[in-house]
Amino acid sequence: MSEFIKHECGVALVRLLKPMSYFYEKYGDSLYGLEKIRLLMQKQRNRGQDGAGIATIKINPNPGKPYIDRARNNTSGYLEKLFKDVYSNFENLTTEQLTNPDWLKEHVPFAGELLLGHLRYGTHGSNSISTCHPLHRSNNWITRNLILAGNFNLTNMPELFDELVDLGQYPREKSDTVTILEKIGHFLDDEVQRLHTWFKPDGYSNIEINELIFKNLDIQRLLKRASKKFDGGYVIAGMIGHGDAFIIRDPNGIRPAFYYQDEEVVVAASERPAIQTTLDVNISRIKELDPGHALIVKYDGNVSVQPFITSQKVRPCSFERIYFSRGTDRDIYLERKKLGEQLVKPVLEAVNHDFKHTVFSFVPNTAESAFLGLIKGLERELNVVKKEKILELGSDLNAKKLKKILSLTPRVEKIVVKDAKLRTFIADTDHRHDLVSHVYDVTYGIVQNDRDYLVLLDDSIVRGTTLKNSILQIVSRLRPKKIVIVSSAPQIRYPDCYGIDMSRMKEFVAFRALVALLQENDKGHLIQETYNRCKEQENLPIDQVTNEVISLYDQFSYQEVSKKISDIIRPASISIDVEVIYQTIEGLHEAITEHNGDWYFSGKYPTPGGNRVANRAFMNFVENKNVRAYN
Repeated sequence: MSEFIKHECGVALVRLLKPMSYFYEKYGDSLYGLEKIRLLMQKQRNRGQDGAGIATIKINPNPGKPYIDRARNNTSGYLEKLFKDVYSNFENLTTEQLTNPDWLKEHVPFAGELLLGHLRYGTHGSNSISTCHPLHRSNNWITRNLILAGNFNLTNMPELFDELVDLGQYPREKSDTVTILEKIGHFLDDEVQRLHTWFKPDGYSNIEINELIFKNLDIQRLLKRASKKFDGGYVIAGMIGHGDAFIIRDPNGIRPAFYYQDEEVVVAASERPAIQTTLDVNISRIKELDPGHALIVKYDGNVSVQPFITSQKVRPCSFERIYFSRGTDRDIYLERKKLGEQLVKPVLEAVNHDFKHTVFSFVPNTAESAFLGLIKGLERELNVVKKEKILELGSDLNAKKLKKILSLTPRVEKIVVKDAKLRTFIADTDHRHDLVSHVYDVTYGIVQNDRDYLVLLDDSIVRGTTLKNSILQIVSRLRPKKIVIVSSAPQIRYPDCYGIDMSRMKEFVAFRALVALLQENDKGHLIQETYNRCKEQENLPIDQVTNEVISLYDQFSYQEVSKKISDIIRPASISIDVEVIYQTIEGLHEAITEHNGDWYFSGKYPTPGGNRVANRAFMNFVENKNVRAYN
């Protein structure tokens, strides 16, 4: 994606089902669990730009000894520095100490059986260390200590926050992270107190009751009660002080979660290849956590997958497949290739099927898989052309002519390259845009001046600003006959409210094109009429709200919007013709059959809160408010 938008966060959980000494004896590694969580996080580093954190729990600790350890880092090189700090606890130990797992667990931080890691891509707010997960809700009772990390956004956070206030709480800030922590923490306290009250009349001592709570704490019941009103996309991992752990996935399966279990370990992560690489296991042994279900690991090692909320229509985020998740997953790699392959027909129409005078390339590197699919499709079409040329020759065919025909191949070149990152300390917008224009560079001498078409494939076009301010200006120096920009994803028309940093409608180039078309076609009055309908729904029950913005897009064809986008992103300083081609929503679903969440393209949200966010984002545009459409 040549235009940066923020990823989804990443989570990683490791639970050793055997004593630490077992792993030393079998693998020669006293810190087996720590190494696995480090590798899981390293393999998901694409999901964190703003920071990382890790927390560990020592199961069955002796009273008076620390049993929870946590480290977080949000500085440059955060992941390396995080684990440098963690491993510094082991630097000055003797060989005898390092080879004694029981001693390490007793005396050294981060030597424990239960580990939780998080990679943070903040979608809003500050990037202070306090916003880095895992978060810790501390309590002197071991069963009331709660550690959480997640990949989530909730659309109804204000309502959930108000519920906490109604319960008598005073949350330290109004954010979905703290709200979820306190929400689950409240019901954890309640469940622990319920069990304590249940067992106390039977004459058990408080110490004995603790052990009974360890065994009888019903994590499924706790999660059912806490998550009843969650509206959004989420994968949330949690650890409780005595050693229970869980991961929950939203009922629509919007956010991804995978897990693996054998007799030695339970591992969960946001991406499947991370588990494959870390544990060197076949893909067939890794399971996807079902929507609306929780992976629960009790302190005694019992593992189960249980429903905690009613599952809804499954709508996994397609952006995970298009862009966010790493392409080392076999299915994702093939899906991205298919996205590119499906664009062959409109691309060839844009260049008049002129293979000889068309150069094909891509930008940025994340678009490479889709580009391979585009080239595969072009080669298939070119084979048809070759066949026709051979048949046309008939008896006039000879070795020289055949060689010339067979030598026809798509002209695939590396045209746009990303240069070293330039930092600007200049506040002036014009100067800053000038520096931005030099983030990319081009390969000169490949495109024939005024004769060649230049086709550039991107995996998504969100705002169009990088294309206009940088890429198009630079490639125009090559003096192609025409520039064709191809997006392997459909037009992004609506805000996302489940994790992606896309909530201000005016930033979407597709929406700006829509507004321009409405005004040019004497339909500007529909903007105010749509605003009025959105306003009328503002106080309706959330399940009665409908997305009113869809009706505006219905005024124009998909191609009309694409053509207007072409006009918008074409810099005024260049005279070269520019055409933008987008993947269709139908093409998206043909390439990505199971992960069919497309609300940012179609406006069809999987939860009621999405419709409200879409309407709110539109009202913010009309009211000229530069704020998020949800809190």
